Amino acid sequence: MITGEIKNKIDTIWDTFWTGGITNSISVLEQMTYLFFMKLLDDAQQKKEATAMAFGTEITNPVFKKGNWLNPDTEKEVPYESLRWHVFKNTNPDTMFNTIRNDVFPFIKTLNSGKESAYSRFMENATFLIPNARILTKIVDDIDGLDMNNRDAMGDVYEYILGKMAASGNNGQFRTPRHIIRMMVELMQPALTDKICDPAMGSAGFIVESAKYIKEKYEHDLLDRANADHFKNNMFYGYDTDQTMLRIGAMNLMLHDVDNPNISYLDSLSNDNTDVDKYTLCLANPPFAGTLDKDAISKSLHTITSTTKTELLFVALFIRMLQMGGRCASIVPDGVLFGGSKGHKALRKELVDNQNLQAVISMPAGVFQPYSGVSTAILVFAKTNAGGTENVWFYDMKADGYSLDQKRTEVAENDIPDVIARFHHPEGEKDRSRKDQSFLVPVEEIREKDYDLSINKYKEVEREQVTYEAPEILFGRITTLEQEIAAALEEFQQKYMQV
Repeated sequence: MITGEIKNKIDTIWDTFWTGGITNSISVLEQMTYLFFMKLLDDAQQKKEATAMAFGTEITNPVFKKGNWLNPDTEKEVPYESLRWHVFKNTNPDTMFNTIRNDVFPFIKTLNSGKESAYSRFMENATFLIPNARILTKIVDDIDGLDMNNRDAMGDVYEYILGKMAASGNNGQFRTPRHIIRMMVELMQPALTDKICDPAMGSAGFIVESAKYIKEKYEHDLLDRANADHFKNNMFYGYDTDQTMLRIGAMNLMLHDVDNPNISYLDSLSNDNTDVDKYTLCLANPPFAGTLDKDAISKSLHTITSTTKTELLFVALFIRMLQMGGRCASIVPDGVLFGGSKGHKALRKELVDNQNLQAVISMPAGVFQPYSGVSTAILVFAKTNAGGTENVWFYDMKADGYSLDQKRTEVAENDIPDVIARFHHPEGEKDRSRKDQSFLVPVEEIREKDYDLSINKYKEVEREQVTYEAPEILFGRITTLEQEIAAALEEFQQKYMQV
């Protein structure tokens, strides 16, 4: 969480964009991301140069080389040195504006190898929108004080900006609430050996939170070169069909020390996605309430459920993508739990009979306010292809630490710590009553109820019996009251209304 001077600086940068006419929150974040990348490149090279100078060596594969760079847009040679943040920031406003717009921006779009590839790979269609030198100068001055080498601090800064994007009410669907993501990560407890994928990654929130969890839990183990290499290059995977979100997600990961994530432009549900038995963990909040052209859907998904609904197809995709024993936690709309179509029932039957369905966590409807009031749940399962479901754990989550209205202000009520604690200690759930907030349901009962997974199908609601008085007593009271009212009116009339 960022506070104080840095928070105020980010708020000022945001306001500067808006006063400059860039009012779409995605555009604001995207333009900030470009400038962050420019500074990140120069800060990283300055750090390497200082180390090299101390040891009397030269740095290898510098981004900013000696000599000139040929600008493909203008076909003019530009000194590499003039493309560096610490150089152009000290030029006059008009010179800096022209340098960034005409040279630096095209330069970062051409970077397509090495550590920078994860971000620059998605720069092809990027557009520089900052309108004039005055606005750019103010933004550069405020960004200049940010330490890009402090990845933990910059990760917090970027998450704060993502929060501002969501709070602005535009494009908030790209961002699952951070505390819900963290809950799901803590439920799954990623390990250092995992290969983690989100096939609908958006701003990469699930991947980032998994990376943070790994860094917190395995800090000492990450000092090992092999572990560090796996963390930076081979642990995290993500797909999206929006180039802008891929750029934003890549920057988010870079600022959380995941330098080379395996993220790609890909329609995860199409035949272009050939991932089978590849990952050990899937975490996602895939798109809801969409339908696809049947011909565009990967045929392998129809072997699990014949449907065109995205919320069903993504769950089928998780099953296909996971290695044997791999685990998944995914947010789904409530309709997945009880929908009556053949596709709905086939998917639930697959999870219960052929995989190991572990938990159904029903979340309150206000979790995605102010963007949507849709009711959702979290499905947790492991891939076995041979069944294994014995008891399914249900949890009726009623509070997430925030009000469930459009304001979403912090409140004391929060079931999330209880959800995590109970999930990891299933032995304590065996004797829980169906009247409690969480309980186990044997698989035989789920089959008897036609694979319905809605918690209300199994929860017992204790109703307090209310005893009402007999009708004749109530009528007697009404008669008495009428008589008293009539007598009072007569007395009033005699006292005040006589001529």
